[in-house]
Amino acid sequence: MPISADRFEEITEDDDAPAPGTNAEAILSFLRSNADQAFTQSEIADGTDVKRGSVGPTLVRLRESGRIDHRGQYWRISDHERSLDAAVEHSAAAAGRHESETFDYDAWMGHAVDPREDREQ
Repeated sequence: MPISADRFEEITEDDDAPAPGTNAEAILSFLRSNADQAFTQSEIADGTDVKRGSVGPTLVRLRESGRIDHRGQYWRISDHERSLDAAVEHSAAAAGRHESETFDYDAWMGHAVDPREDREQ
C-alpha cells in the first residue's frame, strides 16, 4: 500500500525495526532470548515458527543490517543489538524508579543560588 509523501518524510531510522509477526521479528526475538548462545539455521527454525526455507534469507538480511552475527554455520544476536537491548532495559528501569517522583520547582527555587547575586558581592 503506498504512503503519502508526508508520511515518508516522517519515517525515522527506528522505523526499520522488524514489524511484529514477521519472520525477522520472530528470529530476533528467539536470538535475543538466547543471547548467550549461537544457533544453526535448523536450530533457529526449530526454535521459531519460521519455515526452514525462509530462515536463511531472513538471517542474511538481519546480518546485513547489523542485527545478528554469523560465523561458520552459526548465528547469534549481534553485540550491537545486545548493547541496545541493555540500554533500553536500563532506561526503563531508571524511569520506573523515578516514575512516582514529582519535581517540586518551588522547593528547588528555595535552595537555588542566583549566580547574579554571587557576582555582585
